[in-house]
Amino acid sequence: MKLKESKFFSSSSYTFKPSYIIEGMIMKTLFAITVSFLLFIFGFSFSFADDYGDAYVSGSLSDATILIPFLADDSASGGICGLVYNGLTKVDKDLKVVGDLAKSWEVSDDKLRIIFKLRENVIWQDGVEFTAEDVKFTFETILNPDNAVPYIASFQDIENIRVIDKHTIEFVYKKPYAPALLKLGMGIIPKHLFKGINIRDSKYARAPVGTGPYILDVWKTDQHMILNSYKDYFDGEPYISKYVERIIPDQAVQFLELITGGIDYMSLSPYQYKYRTETIKFNQRFNKYKYLAHQYTYIGYNLKDPMFSDKRVRQALSYAIDKEAIIEGVLMGLGEECSGPFIKNTYAYNDDVKKYPYDPDKARELLAEAGWEDTDADGILDKNGQPFSFKLITNQGNKQREDVATITQRNWQDIGIKVEVQTIAFVTFLKEFVDKRNFQALILGWTMPIDPDCYNVWHSETIKEGGLNFIGYNNPEVDKLIEAARGTYDISERAKCYQKIHALIAEEQPYTFLYFPYALPAVNKRFKGIVPAPAGISYDFINWHVPKAEQRYVF
Repeated sequence: MKLKESKFFSSSSYTFKPSYIIEGMIMKTLFAITVSFLLFIFGFSFSFADDYGDAYVSGSLSDATILIPFLADDSASGGICGLVYNGLTKVDKDLKVVGDLAKSWEVSDDKLRIIFKLRENVIWQDGVEFTAEDVKFTFETILNPDNAVPYIASFQDIENIRVIDKHTIEFVYKKPYAPALLKLGMGIIPKHLFKGINIRDSKYARAPVGTGPYILDVWKTDQHMILNSYKDYFDGEPYISKYVERIIPDQAVQFLELITGGIDYMSLSPYQYKYRTETIKFNQRFNKYKYLAHQYTYIGYNLKDPMFSDKRVRQALSYAIDKEAIIEGVLMGLGEECSGPFIKNTYAYNDDVKKYPYDPDKARELLAEAGWEDTDADGILDKNGQPFSFKLITNQGNKQREDVATITQRNWQDIGIKVEVQTIAFVTFLKEFVDKRNFQALILGWTMPIDPDCYNVWHSETIKEGGLNFIGYNNPEVDKLIEAARGTYDISERAKCYQKIHALIAEEQPYTFLYFPYALPAVNKRFKGIVPAPAGISYDFINWHVPKAEQRYVF
């Protein structure tokens, strides 16, 4: 068995066992298997080895931006934070809320108080004991408006946080808040390191210290991250010794790295899934999976721009886009049409809302009603001397979004609208365009939370710099429905609220909702213990393992 020396594990930092040692390990393993089999035949059980070791190398289109959990509002940052930090709760494979740092809890009959009993065997990655004071400090930090936390709306109904003892803490709410247990899964930060410092500018934004299963070792911006397993993790040391995330902002390059052994995991493009992986050689080396992702892709309009202030214009833009052609052409059929901001096939999703099938004539009709006509016969609609022309932006490195932009540009051109498409480096795109609302229209995607509470994205209170309602959507009826839904534990009442919200948003079209994509991960077959579930495949990553004989990297 020959080991490749990865540029991430240079000989100056890590020691690789030479092949004759590996061969010896294989012989020992085969001997142990034989002994185990014989003992099994005679009625004994035998465990011959623990499958600890190896490295998992993942491909990512974009780098993280900040590794403080409640400031991490992009998926790359959130993914790494999920390995470093823990919350009070988490969701299991079936998307049910279970304990994480909390081992149990009690909710009062009036739903205003939650008392958590915390685990007592938790140690921060710098060796300090985790206590209830860390929990209190974390949520008080989130609630401090000076910190401009984008998720503050999920916690603003907390009236008081009381430490009862070192491992018991009480949250008191002003009014019932149905998603409370799920939202309290936000990652907890260590008080002893963060107290008295500027959160955003602290060194821990790039050198996090959590209680989670992995410890950040190396972060080379726009190149890679290396995380080491935390041997004192309260839920047991992860089997995989190192988690490596390589930043490869092109899926075609990622695929070449996958098949040549440079990475172990990537999210396949639909084209790759259908046409590049149906070979005997690929399927001998990799497992691939397919399931509807908890995500949607959309075109968002800056509602402060007068060009998009009339809902008839936004409806026309939606009618003019051939969504079926996008799903078939860009996604190769590996996606489903989306009409609103909730997970499909859940109680919040309303299948009966207004739809916008491809209908260019209807689009032209609505635009004419809104006063847009081609008065100078140049092929471009105009109104009061202003041509209907704007810029559509999206982030670089996402081929799907770039292809969507091209199709959309052509569709809109067919009805007399001139669109310039611009792609922007991801970090710049977020910081200079999205956060500052410096755009006219954009293509983006949202990962939807398990609980349908949509306050952070759709409530008018989150229209501010750095807020997630960056399109400026403001509907008092939607605000009231959001507040009513999060204020009741009655699922049937919540369903009525969310389905009404869905209908109102579908009518107003502040977004053109495009599609739900399928998640299409591919993973090297040497990784065992992967069990697909409603939560996807990564929910149980700490129990993924590689048999000793198949391990590629030895440290």
